[in-house]
Amino acid sequence: MTVTLSPDQERRLADVVRSGAYQNAEEVLDRALEMLLTQEEWLAENRDQIAAAIELGFAEAERGELIDGDEVRSRMTARKNAWMAEKRLA
Repeated sequence: MTVTLSPDQERRLADVVRSGAYQNAEEVLDRALEMLLTQEEWLAENRDQIAAAIELGFAEAERGELIDGDEVRSRMTARKNAWMAEKRLA
């Protein structure tokens, strides 16, 4: 398979390799695909919960029960950190 990268993609890929975290572009792409597949798996496994949360949030918004953006970001960061910690332990 041949993949053509845009100049911006090539630059970003080279920057990541230069950071020293990866030996070459193939390692970067392997990691990126691993992360993408993990995310897609999580979304598929949690589809029903995500849909329910969206419905709940929409109903709350219709009732005027909103929280500000800073609180949302704080809660999402905490959830992400907990999820990542759980994955590391698995």
